[in-house]
Amino acid sequence: MFVQEEIEEKKRRIRGVLQELELDAVYLKKQSNFSWLTGGALNVVGITMELGVTGLLITAAGQLAVCNNIEAPRMEKEERLEERGFEIHSFSWYQERELEIIRKLAGGKRIGADHRLPGIEDVSSKINPLRYSLTHWETDRYAEIGRLTSEAIEKTAREIEPGDKECSVIGRLAGRLWENRLDYITTFCAADERISDYRHPIATEKEIRRRAMLCVNSRRQGLIVSLTRFVQFGPVPEEIRRKYDANVLIDCTFMANTVPGTPVVDAFREGIKAYERSGYPEEYKLHHQGGAIGYVGRDYKVNFRSEEVVQESQAFAWNPSITGSKSEDTMIATSDGPVLLSKPVLFPELKMEVQGIEFSRPDILEL
Repeated sequence: MFVQEEIEEKKRRIRGVLQELELDAVYLKKQSNFSWLTGGALNVVGITMELGVTGLLITAAGQLAVCNNIEAPRMEKEERLEERGFEIHSFSWYQERELEIIRKLAGGKRIGADHRLPGIEDVSSKINPLRYSLTHWETDRYAEIGRLTSEAIEKTAREIEPGDKECSVIGRLAGRLWENRLDYITTFCAADERISDYRHPIATEKEIRRRAMLCVNSRRQGLIVSLTRFVQFGPVPEEIRRKYDANVLIDCTFMANTVPGTPVVDAFREGIKAYERSGYPEEYKLHHQGGAIGYVGRDYKVNFRSEEVVQESQAFAWNPSITGSKSEDTMIATSDGPVLLSKPVLFPELKMEVQGIEFSRPDILEL
C-alpha cells in the first residue's frame, strides 16, 4: 500500500534539482529511483538489472510514466501508477519511441536523466542523494523487511546439517525469502576454509563439514537489507571466538559513530582504530568496510577519501571482516542513535556496549 504524501515529498525533492540545474524535466528509469519515487512500485523484469522497463518523467508541473505496450497493463493494474499520480504514455514495443516521447512530453530542451541517453545530461550525482534521508513511511517498511530477512536467514541456518551443499543452503534461503516476496539480489554461502579463503564466497557444490557463513542482500519494494550469520557444528573454537567477538566490536564501533550531521569518514576512521585496538590492524585492507545502503546494495562504500555527510534517517550496512569472520547487519542512523533493522530473531544474542550504546547482535549459532 502506497502513501501519496510520501510520493509528493519525493517529487518535491526532484523539483528542487530541476530548479538548481535549470532543467525542464528529469527522467528516472533505474529500478532504485523508480521504487523510491513511487513508494515501492517495481519496474524490473530481471531482478538484478539496474535499469527497469518503465521510466518516470518529472517536470515542473507534471509527472508521467513512459513504457512500451508490453509493460503498460501491469504498470496500470498492478503497480497502480495512475493511482499514484503518474500519467502513463505507452508506445508499441517495435517502434522504439521512448526517447522521442520523453522529449515531446518534457516540452523543453534541457532534460536530465539517471542514466545515459543520447543528448540528455546524466544527473545521477544529484538524484542519488535525494534517496538517502528516508521518510518515516520508508523506515516502517524497512523494519518489516529487516525482520523478515532475519527470520528467513536464521531459519535456514538452523536447519543446516553436515554434508549439505553450499548451493542447497542458498536454494532453501531463496525459497524462504520468496515466501514474502523478497528478492535475493546477492547471496553467499561459505563452508569451512572457504570462509577464510574468499571475501566474496559465492555458493558452490562444496559440502559443509564444520562451519558455515551465510550472507544475503534481500530487497522488497526497492529497499535492501544486508546481513550475515554464522553456524558452527559443536563448540566454537577459541580462535574463531576471539575473531568474531572482535569483529562485532568493530562493527558496533562503526555504527555508534554513524551520526547524522557528521562526516561519514569520521565513523570509518573510528572503525579502523577499533581494528587496531583489537589486534588486527591490517585486516581492513583486505575488503571494503561497507557504507550507505537503501535502494542500492551500497549507495557508496566508505573509505578515507569519502566526503559524504551522514543524513538523518539514512541506512547503513557496515561489513568489517577479519579473516575467517565477518559482522554485518543493517541500521538506520538517527539523532537518537543507531536503529538496527536486522536484529537476531532466532539466533543467540551477543550483547555489547560501545560508547554508551547497547547493541544486540547475532552470536555464532552452535548446532
